This record gives sequence, structure tokens and C-alpha cells, in this order.
Amino acid sequence: MDSKRIRKNIEYFFSWLALAGCSFIFRFFPYRYLYGFADSFASVGYSLFPRQRKIALESLTIAFGKEKNPEERERIAKACFVAMAKSGFELIYLMERPALLKQRVRIEGLENLEQALRSGKGVILVSAHFGNFPLLLAKLSQEGYTVGGIMRPMRNHMAEKLFDANRAKLGIKTIYSIPRNTCVHNSIRSLRDNELVFIPLDQNFGTGGVFVEFFGRKAATATGPVILARRTGAAIVPCFIIRQKDDTHKLIFEQALSLEAKETEQASIAYNVQKITHIIESYIRFAPEEWGWIHRRWKSTMKQEPKDSGSIL
Repeated sequence: MDSKRIRKNIEYFFSWLALAGCSFIFRFFPYRYLYGFADSFASVGYSLFPRQRKIALESLTIAFGKEKNPEERERIAKACFVAMAKSGFELIYLMERPALLKQRVRIEGLENLEQALRSGKGVILVSAHFGNFPLLLAKLSQEGYTVGGIMRPMRNHMAEKLFDANRAKLGIKTIYSIPRNTCVHNSIRSLRDNELVFIPLDQNFGTGGVFVEFFGRKAATATGPVILARRTGAAIVPCFIIRQKDDTHKLIFEQALSLEAKETEQASIAYNVQKITHIIESYIRFAPEEWGWIHRRWKSTMKQEPKDSGSIL
């Protein structure tokens, strides 16, 4: 085993140890101190993780370089670190306290979800890595909906097992994005059972998707929600969870998206993926600190654009 792999395994072990330690400590941790602790942790993290800080500032420059000055972009980057820390600690804390979780998230636009479910063909919830989106899934499970999230497996397998166990405890299905055929099969089966399938559509896809405008620049984007909707007849409902000033959350369901047909199948898919991406961008513009700027969203270039658009993620 080479030194790089050994170093990674050590990092993974200590990451898992930190998660497991937080899970234990937060069983006894007073709730009133949780967000202050997250603020302090984020301040330290912003200084100690220069690579993530650099990526965040680069991403913000791509998105807002012509709209916001460097001081404004740095303010958003710091707020993003705080939001991530709050979401991480909050998730660990609230997963052990379902009654408190239920109180901290309120729903707006539930009638849009209910109307979409009446077709009996399931609902594809399109969203982003925005706000504390795992709480979105937990809240829906608490409200009696059968919901599964399409997720990429974490490289840290020990941490993945911990999160998977917590999701299962809350009644949330995990639909892993790989292997692809299994992901497609499990997603279609859930939709045919009139369940909810959550798909975040805001990360760099690299290959197998389409390039659409995102903050004025082409970004490689998955086509899964549109492909699934066309294949199954399931409704696509955009949904987002937004942190409020008092650290409660508002879960918003938009009206179901009407898919539009263009001259070719490829053009139809690209057009509708663009519609979803515009909605995601509008929420990020509304609350930019709630999005994960440490992700290199525009990493892939148009030179890498594939012809195949039939992937899920």
C-alpha cells in the first residue's frame, strides 16, 4: 500500500472517529449551545482548510464576479462554512431527537406535493445540496411519506455506514447512484410504488449528461430527473429547504414542472434540465450562503461534452 493511500485511510479513520465522537457527545450536549459551537468550529475550519476556502472563493468569483466585490464574496464564503457546520452538527443532534426535528422544520406548498402524488406514478423531488437537505428527507419521512434519496457513496466507507444507519433509523431509503443499472431499477420501482425519489441536480457531472447555463457559464449536469419522468410519467416537483434567522427551517415545494417537448429527444432533455437548473440558481441567489461553494461545479468543460444523456447521476 503506497503512502498516499495510507494517509487517506488515516484521514478517513479520524473523520469517522470525529463523527462517532460528535454523535456520542451530542447525546448530552445542551441544544442552546449547538449553533454557537458550530460558529466557532466554522471559523477555525475556514482558517485550517485553505484548499476548500480557495475552491469556495473561486466558485463565488465564477458565479458573482461581475455582481459582487471580493469582500462580499468572502463574506458569503465564510457564511457558507458556518452553514455547513450548523447543518452537520444539527443533523447529528436532531437525528437522535425526532420530536425536536419535527418542530424545527415547517412546510410550505405541501398541496403541490399532494397534487403531484394523486397521479399514482410517484414524484421526483429535484433539489440541490442547498440548506440542510438531509433534514428535508427526514421531515418527509416523519410526515408519513415514503422517500428515498439518490446519493453517491462516500469514499469514507466507515462514515458512510454511520450515515446509512441513521438514514435507515429515520425511515429514509438510500438509492446509491452506482452501479447505474441498479440505481435506475430501484428508482423506477420506487416511483411505480408512488413514492418520492429525491435527486440533487447541482453537482458537476463530467460525462453522461448535458451542459446547461448555470450562473452564466456552461456546467455539466445530470439528466436523471427528466429521463426518469419521461420513462415513468412521474411528476417533477422542485423542493428546497431554507434556514431561517432563528435556525429553524422552511421546506418549500414548488408546483410540478411541466416537461416541454422540442424538435429532438436530446433537445427536449437539455431544455428541461435547463429549466430545473434555472430554478436551482434562483434559490442559490436568494440565499447564497446555503449552497456548497466548496464543490467545483464548473470543473468539466464543453470539450468533454458527451452525446449520451441517459444517465441518472
